Amino acid sequence: MLTNYAPVLILLGIAVAFAAGNLIISDLLGRKRLNSEKATAYECGMDAVGSARIRLSIHFYLVAVLFILFDVEAIFLILWATNAKAFAAAGVGSFVFMEITAFVAVLAVALAYVWRKGGLTWDR
Repeated sequence: MLTNYAPVLILLGIAVAFAAGNLIISDLLGRKRLNSEKATAYECGMDAVGSARIRLSIHFYLVAVLFILFDVEAIFLILWATNAKAFAAAGVGSFVFMEITAFVAVLAVALAYVWRKGGLTWDR
């Protein structure tokens, strides 16, 4: 059983050895000129100003979670759309279409509810 995985384990060992070897050689042969400019935090090409421990409104996180939720739901719709022809060929096309219609209706109601409650604005 283990002989079936031997090539994968060998490749994994080679990859780990290569990565570790590069890090060790870079550390041994690399230049070590430290200065204050290299020691500062770098964030998107802008100088870091202020504390990293700022307080954000909970609405910011709610919008982020809603974005992820609806993004995942869009992936389900894309998967259904790519397989719609196969569903129709299998004879379950109309049933699957009704399920997807109900799914989109639930999403629309959820989005309308969140929008009505003001959940899509985080800068209050």
